This record gives sequence, structure tokens and C-alpha cells, in this order.
Amino acid sequence: MAERGYITREIRRHQGDAVALEIDNVAEEVPVALVYNDISHAVMMATPLDLEAFAVGFSLTEGIVDSAREIYDVEVEPGCDGIEVRLNVSQRAFMAMKERRRTLAGRTGCGVCGIESLALLDLVPEPLAAARTIAPSAAMIRQASDALRARQHLMAATGGVHAAAWCGPDGQLRAVFEDVGRHNALDKLIGHLARARESFGDGFVFLSSRASYELVRKAARMQIPMLATISAPTSLAIRIAEQAGVRLLSFCRQDGFVEYTSPVSVLASDSLEAAG
Repeated sequence: MAERGYITREIRRHQGDAVALEIDNVAEEVPVALVYNDISHAVMMATPLDLEAFAVGFSLTEGIVDSAREIYDVEVEPGCDGIEVRLNVSQRAFMAMKERRRTLAGRTGCGVCGIESLALLDLVPEPLAAARTIAPSAAMIRQASDALRARQHLMAATGGVHAAAWCGPDGQLRAVFEDVGRHNALDKLIGHLARARESFGDGFVFLSSRASYELVRKAARMQIPMLATISAPTSLAIRIAEQAGVRLLSFCRQDGFVEYTSPVSVLASDSLEAAG
């Protein structure tokens, strides 16, 4: 496995009647088993980069631990058939995980693979603190959009991965992580921020993907006030964002965006201005 996140292989490129022999870069996708206190809990398909951050972020956004302080140790152990990431977590977190244990067989782009019943779906988000609001602007989105393209190194090499970026209120990029799975990229970003003890309330997440429900659910759990995506949202993503109070922007390209949810106070203010 390559530490750069992709492999190279010989290909034949067809263009009209011409055929050229070339070397192509292909994004890696491998099974990553997350093992808690020697018990395997989930197997996700992921790009084998930043796996410690991924494991921490997954543990937080899936509610396995309440804070990064409950993770005492993380070890990455490559094997023949995939990679094991072994976490030593607090006894409280481990016992709670066993109580609601579910086996996930993760696939890129899927947030509920392997869930045993509809009753186990966790679709009720934690409400955001009222003070956590960020007002979007065209300049902010342009800043984030332009900067993200320059930071997507794995995407530039392979054309086949997603990116999750942490931005300041002005749209300045502070951190970027990439993966074949958009939810994996977000978990890597959140894990990085948690390990660095960054505040989740003073910025927003910018994603090079659509806004699906699990991305909004993860943002809500971490009290992230705003989520911006390049592509469209789903109906469930909008519903969860509304319930949690997460500001959801999609179709964020250049200096344009579509705002699907806003804090109640802001919506009320906008309605009053329109009425006046």
C-alpha cells in the first residue's frame, strides 16, 4: 500500500482511433477495521491515509466516545487483507458501545450499511447551542472554493476522492483531508480537530460532495454550526439540519450558493425585511 494514497498502473488510453500506453494514478480503497478494546466494531472502506485521525473522528461522530479524552491510545496495524486500527477507550465508552453494538460493513458513500433494523437508525440530532451561528457571504464561499481546489492533492493525482475542509468564519482554509468516502474525509477532519483541541464552534466545514444525511448528522453531533457542500443536498440532510439548527449551504461554487436552512432568528429577520 502506498502512503501517498494512490497506486500507479499501466493503462491504454483510447481517443478516437488512437491508443496510447500511459501510467495512471488510482486512489486506494482498502478495508479498515476499527477495533475497540480488542473487539472489532466496524469495517469501513477507506483511503489508507490519516487513519489515526479517521479513527478518532469516527469514534466521536458515531457517538462511541463523548470526547477525544476517552481515547487513550490508537495504533494502526497494516495486514495482508487490510488495516486494523486498534483503539483503547474508556470503560464507560466501551460498555456503552457493547450495549448498542451494531456491526457495520461500510462502503464508500454509505452511512447505514450493516445496520440490523430501522429502529437502530440514529436520526435525531443534538441541537446546536443558540450562540453558534455563522452568517455566510459570497466572499466567504469564493475564498473557500478557490482555496480547496488548490489543496486537493490526491484528487489532482487521481480524480477519484472527496475532500473535507475546516474553514474560518472568513472562508480561510485551516485543514483539509481527503478520502474515497466523503464521510471518511469528514471523520478524518473532525478527528484532526479534536486531537488538536480546536473549537468546533468558530468555523465551518466545506465538502467537495453532496450533502447526505450522515454528514449533517456528524456535524450536528460535533456542534459544527455550518456545513457547505459543492453539490446538492438530500431531503433527509435538510430535515436533520433543520432539527439541529445547522446552517446548510449547497451548490457552493465560485461566489454563489443555495441556503437550505438558517437559524430561526435569521429566517425571522429575513422574513420581516422582505415584508417591509
